[in-house]
Amino acid sequence: MPLTLYGLRNCDTCKKAMKALDDAGRDVTFVDIRAEADLGDRLPVWLETIDAKTLLNTRSTTWRGLSDTEKAEAEGGGLVPLLKAYPALIKRPVIEADGVVFIGWNKEVQLALSSL
Repeated sequence: MPLTLYGLRNCDTCKKAMKALDDAGRDVTFVDIRAEADLGDRLPVWLETIDAKTLLNTRSTTWRGLSDTEKAEAEGGGLVPLLKAYPALIKRPVIEADGVVFIGWNKEVQLALSSL
């Protein structure tokens, strides 16, 4: 089954995930969330299955650089426009596999993907 990994080319976690999936013989397509992803299409799909707080990377330097107004808008329901404007705020990687969305690259995600 093909996987789509959404991330940033220079993200160490995305690189680790790609390498592990490649080494496992998985068919993975990498999509750069800044340059190639249609976030207007993908974000609503991701947010249907993933909690907004899980998708939002509040530990990033991009988040810390936002104004209090922008942060309040994101927390008050304006998350999609903010993530479209600042794709680095998306927790990475986002992996789509057979209609299921996974966020991050931890043991739980690795185990779930190994069973698909």
